[in-house]
Amino acid sequence: MLTTILSSLNNKYVVSTAAFLVWLMFFDNNSLIRQSRLSGQLRDLKKQKAFYEEAIGKNREASRELMNDEDLLEKFARERYLMKKENEDIFVIIRD
Repeated sequence: MLTTILSSLNNKYVVSTAAFLVWLMFFDNNSLIRQSRLSGQLRDLKKQKAFYEEAIGKNREASRELMNDEDLLEKFARERYLMKKENEDIFVIIRD
């Protein structure tokens, strides 16, 4: 067994193929290690993309509802931007 391995190491094609494979696996810019890292990053980015697309869809729907409902728009403006009517006062209570 050992003699067959040693005799195959004397073959220049086996040595060059082994060196080429080692180079591709560890040292090249497109090595297997780098490819696995990049595929992990790609998975994470796809998850983020799905999350943001869902958030955009929810925000579009909320915006559409706000623009179509006058009472909801008034409620949003009062709560979010502390807007008021002419004859009323707003008191903001801040709790520690």
